[in-house]
Amino acid sequence: MKMDAVKCRDLLVANRKPEYAYTANGDYVAWKAKIKEKLFELLGMDVIAENACPLQMEIVEEEQKDGYKQIRFEFESEKGSVVPCYLLIPDTGKEKYPVAIVLQGHNEQGFYSSIGKVLCHETLGYDTGRGMFAVQAVKQGYIALAIDQRGMGSRSALNTIERRVSLNPRGDCYYETMTALTLGRTIIGERCWDISRAIDLLENFPACDLKKIIITGNSGGGTASFYAACVDERISVCAPSCSFCPYPESILRFYHCSCNYIPQAYRYFDMQDLACLIAPRKLAIVAGKYDTAFVVDGVKRGYETIEKIYEKEGVKENCRLTITDKGHFWCEDIVWDVIKEEVEKL
Repeated sequence: MKMDAVKCRDLLVANRKPEYAYTANGDYVAWKAKIKEKLFELLGMDVIAENACPLQMEIVEEEQKDGYKQIRFEFESEKGSVVPCYLLIPDTGKEKYPVAIVLQGHNEQGFYSSIGKVLCHETLGYDTGRGMFAVQAVKQGYIALAIDQRGMGSRSALNTIERRVSLNPRGDCYYETMTALTLGRTIIGERCWDISRAIDLLENFPACDLKKIIITGNSGGGTASFYAACVDERISVCAPSCSFCPYPESILRFYHCSCNYIPQAYRYFDMQDLACLIAPRKLAIVAGKYDTAFVVDGVKRGYETIEKIYEKEGVKENCRLTITDKGHFWCEDIVWDVIKEEVEKL
């Protein structure tokens, strides 16, 4: 008898068809409502909401940079959870600017990478310039909102000495992910919650055009971008990079960071099915041809379903797939060109 450590898992995935998988037949509106209800349930959004608190914002510092003002503010998104943010506002004198929410993937510096503040010399696969998402956004003419995500950067338990066990092989967000699951939540849901509360606070900054909110990020930042757009309808353009892929070709196939997983998700839906919660708003997926974590053949297969969903919504032109000649790599020129084209159509 030949032992295969993952054969059982592969068989389970191969033989599973999610209960709510998209089909052209049936009542589309009712199906979309079921997808939304189930996603919110599995993310634990109602459990997270039970710990909600009044929104109070504190501006920690303001600094004039070359061509923009940089504001650091913090707020409590739920009891005990302080969210640090940077807001970069261009100096070009316009009354209103579109807002680009930028989310880092996993790296030691978290959202400090986004503003170009180097805290250490080690980086995760990219140089500081390529990781400066917020600076890139403000140079493109957007107000940039950088949020340090739960389990990353300054919000990782790895930075809390008494909680720092040997977690590195499991990812910097492992503790936060597993404790969330034990409490009936998910870290994806918590990240979406933080993003929505941050959007609530943008009303305090008159230069923000709240009718033009973009969200983008790479890898773990792209994942959060996708799910946040599913949860919050105020997001006009979602541009996830190196993060969208059907579960069987990605998180059910390879050893991924624990923060990618939603308990029981594949019983009910695949990632592409969730695009109905973004439609008819704009969804611009960027994928790497040689990405070994989010395999391009899977991306293409999932995107076929997304096209059908957007066609059902009557706005097929509002979704697009761009494939770069890179691997798991943030291609800043390509991503911002894609975003610019979609924002101009709003």
